[in-house]
Amino acid sequence: MVQSRQRQQNIEVQVGDRFPLTIRRLGVNGQGIGYFKHKVCFVPGALPHEVVVAEVTRVHPRFLEAKIHRLRKTSRDRVEPRDSYADVAGGFELEKLAYPAQLRFKRQVVLDSLEKFKPYGYRNYDVRPTIAAPHEYGYRNKASFQVRMVNGHVAAGLYKANSHDLVDIQECAVQIPNTMKVIRTVVQAIEALQIPVYDEEHNSGIIKTLVVRESAATGEIQLTLITNTPKLPHKRQLLETIQEQLPKVVSVMQNVNPGDTPLIWGEQMIHLAGQEYITESLMGLDFRLSARSFLQLNPEQTEILYEEAAKALELSPDDTLIDAYAGIGTIGLSLANRVKEVWGMETIPEAVEDAKQNADLNGITNAHYEVGSAEDVIPQWRKEGHHFDALVVDPPRTGLDNDLIEQIIKERPAKFAYASCNMASLARNLGRLTSVYHVDYIQPVDMMPQTTRCEAVVKLSQRV
Repeated sequence: MVQSRQRQQNIEVQVGDRFPLTIRRLGVNGQGIGYFKHKVCFVPGALPHEVVVAEVTRVHPRFLEAKIHRLRKTSRDRVEPRDSYADVAGGFELEKLAYPAQLRFKRQVVLDSLEKFKPYGYRNYDVRPTIAAPHEYGYRNKASFQVRMVNGHVAAGLYKANSHDLVDIQECAVQIPNTMKVIRTVVQAIEALQIPVYDEEHNSGIIKTLVVRESAATGEIQLTLITNTPKLPHKRQLLETIQEQLPKVVSVMQNVNPGDTPLIWGEQMIHLAGQEYITESLMGLDFRLSARSFLQLNPEQTEILYEEAAKALELSPDDTLIDAYAGIGTIGLSLANRVKEVWGMETIPEAVEDAKQNADLNGITNAHYEVGSAEDVIPQWRKEGHHFDALVVDPPRTGLDNDLIEQIIKERPAKFAYASCNMASLARNLGRLTSVYHVDYIQPVDMMPQTTRCEAVVKLSQRV
């Protein structure tokens, strides 16, 4: 092992060097992975079983980065991408890979994460084939595009991989078409009205980001302008343009997020025009979506994800369900008609208020939501005499909070489903949960075709 590491470090490679490389597999971020004299080499855009002439772009002590100089042997799974940005901007990593191969890749991401973190019994887990999305393109109901000046014109799009170089995206095949129509119309209006856009280098300008979300159920569209300051020059003219040219935009909001920050959203929200929310329908229920409300980006597949969670829970009418990381209540309210009660918590007060309003909107009286973290709220509910039979968690990419894991191990709800958007944090969390739980199966679900993102639902049962 020591000799192998020394060989890796002693290889003399310079930027611009070229060499033949056989691609063995895909990395978690969709890059092709090969080995040059025992040193790992990452090649974006290269696919497994391809032979490329790789050109080195960066040299690191432990690995190399390269680009494809020439394809010598092409994978049978290679397809022509619909988006011309697939080689440039982030978010299109798998668009050159045939869809059945994308589904296999996402299942393999689950297996690789389990192999890395090695939760108890992982080699015997039932990791099922990935559930395909109904549509490979035109599914994404939300766009968050950065706005900058590029070559003297207002541009809106996504950054190149590992950079802040903006790619001006005119069309995007994975987006629901109306979201792109709104983006391009607003960009034209910003340029025509000469509204200053954000300049990262000088921390100046006004408009930083455009966020557009469309309801698949109603066709309503919400536009949020994220700005560097509360000031919005030519606001009246901009709103008039939106009203005249974009009649489906029923809600226009402004979010103020000052300064150079990696966060998209700031704390201050300003209502500019129309409603303050749009309405989406899932699982036969209506949900109000305010600008900052979290909802999965693929409405059709979201219902499949929730049904998989319900299947894993095997709920009965006498069950009381805890909905941790409840957000605006989508999972818990969707399952409320299958149980006696739903108790949910969320740390964001606005989300809890949305969850309560969504319960009222749908006439649901057996769901209760509270502000706070699960690890704090669950013990308090226990002290108040509440009993819980089932638990569903859908945490952010960082996974379950450590204190919550301790609380779950202590409480040991009989029925437990874990929905995850990050296979690494899932596998890491299972390392602790499997001290008291058995993993019955893991069901990957493809929420975002053409990207490396994957979701999974895990059914857990108490170990005996």
